[in-house]
Amino acid sequence: MSRPPPRLFVDTALADNQSVMLEGNAAHYLNNVLRLKPGAHVLLFNGRDGEWSAEISGSSRKTCDFILKTQTRPQEPRQSLTLAFAPLKKTAMHFLVEKATELGVGTLCPVITERTETNRINLDRMQAQAQEAAEQCERLTVPGVETAQPLDEFVKAWPETDPLWMGDETGGGENLINALQAHSTGMTPTARHGFLIGPEGGFTANELASLDALHFVNRVDLGPRILRAETAALAALTCWQALLGDWQRLNQ
Repeated sequence: MSRPPPRLFVDTALADNQSVMLEGNAAHYLNNVLRLKPGAHVLLFNGRDGEWSAEISGSSRKTCDFILKTQTRPQEPRQSLTLAFAPLKKTAMHFLVEKATELGVGTLCPVITERTETNRINLDRMQAQAQEAAEQCERLTVPGVETAQPLDEFVKAWPETDPLWMGDETGGGENLINALQAHSTGMTPTARHGFLIGPEGGFTANELASLDALHFVNRVDLGPRILRAETAALAALTCWQALLGDWQRLNQ
C-alpha cells in the first residue's frame, strides 16, 4: 500500500494549472527529508481555496516548484469555535495546541489569569504547531493564534450575543452536555462558540465573581473528577464537536 502524499499549508492563492514555489523549511522537508523528485505529487491547501493535488516540476537547493493539477476537496467553512485558556508549560502547551487543532478549533486565545503558571508564550511556535497539526490531520484550515491578553480584556471583547462556556472545577456549573444541548436549537455549525479553561488550581474567587456577572458566560461542569487544564479543554471540545460541530454532519 503506497503512502499518501504529503500535505502542506501554503500562503498563496491556489487555482487550476497555477505555478507555486515553496522555500525555506517546506522546501527542505520535501527535497532533503522526503527526497521527492520532479513528477512526485503533494497536496497543498491555504485555508481558502480547498485542497489541491500538485506535481513537482523542479527543485533547487532551497526551493521546490509545483504545478497545480486538480482540486481534491472544496473549501470547508471555518468553524467559529474559540478556545481561550490559561497558558501552560511548554510540553502541555504543545499537546493542547496539537490536539485542539485535530478537534477543529478555529481560534486559540491564551488568557492571563491570576494563577497562570507561565507568562512565557511563543506565539510563532504555537502557530507553527497548529499548522503542522492541520497538515497531518487533513484539515483545510489552520487555527488562528491570538496575542495573549488578561482575562478581563478577553471577556470584555467577547461578543455578548455568543455563548462562552467556562469550565468550572468547583462542581457548581451546569452539566456540559445539557448546556450544549440547550444552546443547539437554532444554532448553525458555523455560529461562534467559545470555551474558557482556567489554569491549574482554577480561577480565583474574584475572577469567578467577575465572570458570573456576565450573562453570556455559562459555568459548565466537566464531570466528577478534577481534570488537568489540557484534559478539560479537550474534553469540552470533544463534547462540542459531538453535539454541535462537524461530527453531526458526517452522515448528512
